Amino acid sequence: MRNWKRVWEKLTNWELWPFNLIYAPLGPLWLWYAVKARCFWFFTPTDPTLTFAGFEGEGKKEMYDLLPENSYPKTAYLQPKQTFDEVRKVIAQNGFTYPLCVKPESGLKGLLFRKVDSEEKLKFYHDHVPVDYIIQELIEAPLEVSVFYYRYPNRQSGTISGFIQKEMMHVYGDGKSSLWDLILQHPKAKHRLEEMRIKHEKQLETIIPNGEKYILTHAANLNRGARFINLHGLIDRRLLEIFDPLSHRCSFFYGRYDLKCNSIEELKQGKFRILEFNGTGAEPNHVYNAGFSWFKALSVFAQHWKVMYEIGRYNNRHKGVRYWGNREGYRFLQQARKHAALLERADREILI
Repeated sequence: MRNWKRVWEKLTNWELWPFNLIYAPLGPLWLWYAVKARCFWFFTPTDPTLTFAGFEGEGKKEMYDLLPENSYPKTAYLQPKQTFDEVRKVIAQNGFTYPLCVKPESGLKGLLFRKVDSEEKLKFYHDHVPVDYIIQELIEAPLEVSVFYYRYPNRQSGTISGFIQKEMMHVYGDGKSSLWDLILQHPKAKHRLEEMRIKHEKQLETIIPNGEKYILTHAANLNRGARFINLHGLIDRRLLEIFDPLSHRCSFFYGRYDLKCNSIEELKQGKFRILEFNGTGAEPNHVYNAGFSWFKALSVFAQHWKVMYEIGRYNNRHKGVRYWGNREGYRFLQQARKHAALLERADREILI
């Protein structure tokens, strides 16, 4: 009976559907913009400072290099072929202390993001990770938020279309139930049982003390089970004045910033750290966990695609930013998909 309930919930809640199914009705719209641009990858001039306009497969270094110094976490770049003695030197030279964060230099959906609290765990990660990765200081600020921003290149000021707070997937103990029982009761974790079983294998039978918060995943991504809280009512001129200068500095016209801050008020005062920003591949994620119907969400996606197309067209016609060739874009995307499959396999194997 419990399994049937989960199946029914997946069928009736569009937010649990596969990505391709959610977006399927918008396929003709994509083709229409491709025809108008005479290029299937009509979005590629939209964010010209990011590879493939940040749609997929871009690296973190090119993004961080665009940002003001000290606006993002202290970061070091590593390769799996390096010896662990070299990794230790990087740790010492940069003044990193545990716990710290590790994640792929070219990542996707929070895959292989790990919070590492010891040298032993870092060595395990380094010995098993199959791709270039980064080490970052752990930002302990209590709030993680996302801001979806776009700006037409011929305008000085842009638009913030989405503003959300992100909560990592977690459970609270009741002093009676095992972690596994709490997972089975969680509205999102119960749909990710294989992942939860593997990731928390050693703690599944542990009784979580009453009131204690237990983090199920440290990546605050929707596909990793995070909960989003819509903050649309807090969008104002002060918030926009934070992101307009960043847009001009980075030639970043369309996408989403993920940040950490102590409070919304401090964010509006310019006190925050940028975890990353995502270009044309970023979803307007304020439609999730906010009571949007599927049809309303599709209208939001369609409106953002229109903006994305119009910015790309302007950059192409007035700034000479080229469209990627159809074959060129296809080959790049194929490599990005192979990379994503590699990340997915490794994410299931690196259990720290």
